[in-house]
Amino acid sequence: MNRRVFLVVIFTGLLHGAARAEYKPEFNLSINVSEHTSWGRAGKRFADAVRYQTRGRIRIKTHYDGQFFKGKQTSEFQLLQDGIADFAIGSTINWSPQVNELNLFAPPFMFSRFSELDAVEEGEPGRRLLSLIRQRGVIPLAWGENGFREITNSQRPIRRPEDLHSLRIRAVGVPVLLETLRALGADPVSLNWDEAQIAFRNGTVDGQENPIALVIPYQLFVAHKHITLWHYAIDPLILAVSAKAWASLSAEDRVILQRVATDVMVEQKKEAREGLDEAMALSEVLKNVYQMEVVHLTDDQRDAFRVRTRPVYEKWAASIGFDLVRTAEQLIAETK
Repeated sequence: MNRRVFLVVIFTGLLHGAARAEYKPEFNLSINVSEHTSWGRAGKRFADAVRYQTRGRIRIKTHYDGQFFKGKQTSEFQLLQDGIADFAIGSTINWSPQVNELNLFAPPFMFSRFSELDAVEEGEPGRRLLSLIRQRGVIPLAWGENGFREITNSQRPIRRPEDLHSLRIRAVGVPVLLETLRALGADPVSLNWDEAQIAFRNGTVDGQENPIALVIPYQLFVAHKHITLWHYAIDPLILAVSAKAWASLSAEDRVILQRVATDVMVEQKKEAREGLDEAMALSEVLKNVYQMEVVHLTDDQRDAFRVRTRPVYEKWAASIGFDLVRTAEQLIAETK
């Protein structure tokens, strides 16, 4: 090797080493739930795959159970905006206080099938939402899935709006969900998840609303013997990165991150929906293994809840933006 070639090789190596040195020794990834959920597992897959495909240039530490934001789940998006969190797999409901249009998935009884959600995410409404997130300093990489939000409680089966009367129900502290429960006669309370689980056990709170997939990991069947599958709201996830962290990455590593995020979240969405088709295998497990009373609402029964909460729906359609909501409604109608 002549001297010129030798110097070029050394210089190129120094540049590569310098580029690597610019990265943090460790990036962080925030997840609101435990590692034993589909999005908890997706977080680990994402971190492992990114480290492997970047040859160790990007190392990600995953923080589960809201540890990174200390239980204040609606602050997660702000942490991404500020660059305190580098990555997150977050719920659109938890991010809606900062991006009001993400409430699109929460007007009561708007969605009834996963195919409707897919049409909205893949269509113009989904593209507009991702653009709004980018404008706020967060780079969305891929959609994921938490699922339809159902209701569990310790007191009685819920088949009619009247069955919710005076029940104390823990809900995420976002207005649209709280207003929906109040319209149905419930007494919604906002507690962080750790506090809520204690309240369920000591009986000071009667129930909660969450996707069915969280019942087993958090052993909700111990305190709550009743679950109603009413699909009152749906809860997409988004895997995103702080714009500040994104800007620090090379073009090559951005391509890798986008590819890994897409692949991981396709698998996460598939896993989240497993057992939630028409056969409802998971609900059978809750009934037969954990002795929960499972109520499947008929279309007529669900319509009674929809009628009772229509004023909430219309109020939030105006807040979110009629154009965005009506476009989503049209896509939903086209899937039927």
